[in-house]
Amino acid sequence: MGKVRISLVKRTARRLLQLYSNEFTENFQHNKEKVKNYVKTQSKKLRNQIAGYITHLVKIEEKRKESSQQISA
Repeated sequence: MGKVRISLVKRTARRLLQLYSNEFTENFQHNKEKVKNYVKTQSKKLRNQIAGYITHLVKIEEKRKESSQQISA
């Protein structure tokens, strides 16, 4: 079974991707630093969960782009 993320993590991650989509990459460490700059929270665990979910969403988006390029080629 997969991990269940709380809605706060998902909502915050989607909002950050919507606002700063060009600043996030597939690199978790890079995303963790960006989340640290944008989200003001004391919880290290929450920041890491948000960064991890952003990384997950970016990877999914990259796979979608690759598959659409292969179909059109």
